[in-house]
Amino acid sequence: MNSPTHPGAGTPAAGPSSGDARERLTAVRAEVGKAVVGQDAAVSGLLVALLCGGHVLMEGVPGTAKTLLVRTLAGALAVDTRRVQFTPDLMPGDITGSMVIDNQQGELAFREGPVFTNLLLADEINRTPPKTQSALLEAMEEGQVSVDGVSRRLPAPFLVAATQNPVEYEGTYPLPEAQLDRFLLKVVLPIPDRPAELEILRRHAEGFDPRDVAAAGVTAVAGPADIVAGQAAVRTVQVSPEVTGYVVDIARATRESPSLSLGVSPRGATALLRAARAWAWLTGRDFVTPDDVKALAHATLVHRLGLRPEAELEGVDVAQVLASALGSVPVPR
Repeated sequence: MNSPTHPGAGTPAAGPSSGDARERLTAVRAEVGKAVVGQDAAVSGLLVALLCGGHVLMEGVPGTAKTLLVRTLAGALAVDTRRVQFTPDLMPGDITGSMVIDNQQGELAFREGPVFTNLLLADEINRTPPKTQSALLEAMEEGQVSVDGVSRRLPAPFLVAATQNPVEYEGTYPLPEAQLDRFLLKVVLPIPDRPAELEILRRHAEGFDPRDVAAAGVTAVAGPADIVAGQAAVRTVQVSPEVTGYVVDIARATRESPSLSLGVSPRGATALLRAARAWAWLTGRDFVTPDDVKALAHATLVHRLGLRPEAELEGVDVAQVLASALGSVPVPR
């Protein structure tokens, strides 16, 4: 056994082991459950995205705890979070930051925008015009923003959790395909079932305040070092040629579907592989199975598909087309 290293002795302290990081990140689910009821799939999706360095589009009707979920996750991970309410008059500089006059120095200085955080909640992202939506593209893809010709790195880890309400179409600007493709996952926050809704009301009757997650007993059970260790471990998860071929065949099946005008791109296929590796690691394995791929296929691919107009008129649903494509591809043994 290696002897422990004492801080300050000239050797940097080692980060958490892969097993310790997985144990602590798994414990995040239970911690979030102290404040959020019935959204376990969304919590898992956010953890997978963090481990992949990706971003999440969250869809759900108002009142399904989207904001509370992100705030609680940040508390359980001991990371910084900020929220931006996207509106028609929001400007790109309101997100990325801008150059302002420093009254003390008498010269221009950069003032950071809310994107300089670990977890950015982009609330109702489809209520702002495309120019402002696109302000997030560089941040999501490269982990930096460029203002006045200077590129500035964002904190790590960095995750955008964007929300959109499916029932409110008036006054919205649909996200373009290029931006949708930047989201690793799309997770749907459903209306909770009756037992879960009873539990929500019971907690509120006993004094739960969604604006004060600390009062619900939420504490930090993991941290940025665990996320970094997890990201490194995920990159070592083994993928067999059979599983790689399975992912490629799923992507190609969507491109051949007569109901789709837009199938899964190579970027989408690599996203599915990344998400499957993260899920395999979270569940305690160092190799990916076809079940891992199937478990993440819907959340990773559904927002990357485009229906043909005639299929929409016939009432065809994108999720149905994806399920059909998955069913047409032989599962490797």
